[in-house]
Amino acid sequence: MKQLEDQSRRFRLAYGTAALTVGILTTGWGLVFAYMQAWSLAVMDAALIVTAFASYALTRRHQLSAALFLSQFSFLAIVIVFCLLFDVPSAVAPRVSHLFLLVLALLGYINYQRENSRLQVALIALCLVSFVFFASTNFRVPYADPIADEFRIYGSWLNTIVAIIMLCGGVYAMQREFARNLDQARDLKAALTNREFELFYQPQVDQTGKLTGAEALLRWKRPGGGYVSPAEFIPVAEEAGFMPVIGDWVFNESCKTLVFWQQDAATRDLKLSVNVSVDQFMKDDFVDTVLARLTTLEIDPTRLKLELTESMMADDVDLIVSKMSALRTAGVTISLDDFGTGYSSLSHLRRLPIHEIKIDRSFVQEAPGNKRNQLLLKSIFDIARTLDMSVVAEGIETKEQFLLLQSFGCTVFQGYYFGRPLPLPGFHKQWAHDSAPPLAETA
Repeated sequence: MKQLEDQSRRFRLAYGTAALTVGILTTGWGLVFAYMQAWSLAVMDAALIVTAFASYALTRRHQLSAALFLSQFSFLAIVIVFCLLFDVPSAVAPRVSHLFLLVLALLGYINYQRENSRLQVALIALCLVSFVFFASTNFRVPYADPIADEFRIYGSWLNTIVAIIMLCGGVYAMQREFARNLDQARDLKAALTNREFELFYQPQVDQTGKLTGAEALLRWKRPGGGYVSPAEFIPVAEEAGFMPVIGDWVFNESCKTLVFWQQDAATRDLKLSVNVSVDQFMKDDFVDTVLARLTTLEIDPTRLKLELTESMMADDVDLIVSKMSALRTAGVTISLDDFGTGYSSLSHLRRLPIHEIKIDRSFVQEAPGNKRNQLLLKSIFDIARTLDMSVVAEGIETKEQFLLLQSFGCTVFQGYYFGRPLPLPGFHKQWAHDSAPPLAETA
């Protein structure tokens, strides 16, 4: 997580510096145009200055997404207008302002890697189409007011140099990011071979704090270092195509835990929740592999929960329903994880053969002070009761959150308020023979 934070900080710094540079450079040109009493150009530069410094301010306030979209929308419109009205090519100097459209397209691509959206793709496409148009034609509107050639000849050199520097900076930033991901992908592959992965277990309890089960959470312990957060390596593993292999390892280790639990009367009835990635679930033999493993190890299928994310709904829903139905028929509990943040709709929820939904932690943590969130949560519980589904609330960190969810009828709870994820020995030491220590102490 620290590496992710450092990366985000570096990106904010780089983007903030670029915005500030553009603002300062444009201010200089604005003063020149004002001195020349070229007021239309001065107004255009003023718009650029406002956009640049507003983006810089948003970046300083850690609102990077807002800064990026503001920059792209505003600069795209300004560059297009500038090319049509003022930067008209002549025999003395070519049009160069359109070069900044490539910078905007690159910026859009970098932002798309951070936060996928169709709007971002549309912006990138518009930048590239506009660039091709201005690079391939000498089009000008009839009422254009071209900049005087004696100024454009210097501006063409300066703007071209600045645009190329910005492009090089963006390419360098992307190269660093790709290299980092490639190095981490290699480390992940080695981690599988060297058995550097480990499962932690976070307790799940009922209304009284009695232990009912746990969620198996993947951790990666680097040699000679600390644990790497899943938020950092899971996206890299997904991109590298490692999730099916990692997921199989997690499932096999979870089965070993269930075998171990059924040998002790204190843990015999506990259920274990296991996260399943989209790539792993969509494997042709996934259902057969799961059921065969349970049969071979003589594990009661009702003690296994498979947690599937809403993003899975973007794939073949009919196939997903078929796989879920086969697992449910065998007795495996199907849980829809991070409910409310993905692709699910009421029609999907009605069709899916799931036993429970797991409310995303963002709804839980904001609920006590947010009436709209409370109403939304209450509606989720009402829908779940109507469809005969149970609800798990995760991310509970305070007594206030616990009592609020309890008042809505929640029966399964998970979060730091009850216990942090622990390696299996620590989990057993704290929970195996003590039904509700954290709740009894803090409630």
